[in-house]
Amino acid sequence: MAVERTLSIIKPDATARNVTGKINALFEDGGLRIVAQRRVRLTQEQAEKFYAVHAERAFYGELVDYMTSGPVVVQVLEGEGAIARNREIMGATNPANADEGTVRKAFGLNVQENAVHGSDSPENAAIEIAFFFAGCDIVG
Repeated sequence: MAVERTLSIIKPDATARNVTGKINALFEDGGLRIVAQRRVRLTQEQAEKFYAVHAERAFYGELVDYMTSGPVVVQVLEGEGAIARNREIMGATNPANADEGTVRKAFGLNVQENAVHGSDSPENAAIEIAFFFAGCDIVG
């Protein structure tokens, strides 16, 4: 399996509860390295642009409002099969359906406030990473 990079966002519900370190420990214990990271507060415009793929969906406005409601931690994770591995570590979108030991089971509150976002494909990972980080920001 190839070494990949993927974008991870620790969402406002998790940063508000001060569990960023615990979430990062699950990523690191799961074999992923954090090679870029920063805490930011997304503007309305940034959130709208980042989630533009969902613009036609009924939940889009709520999603944008939620993602701008508090700080988030954006980061690049690296490792063997990082995209799939990150998704395994995150768990199912709905915390009620997530496996024990996953981020969303441990820290998610509901389908929207589910603690984390992760890229779903190599193409989206590249786009999402470039949205937040310049190449010189990523130190592997």
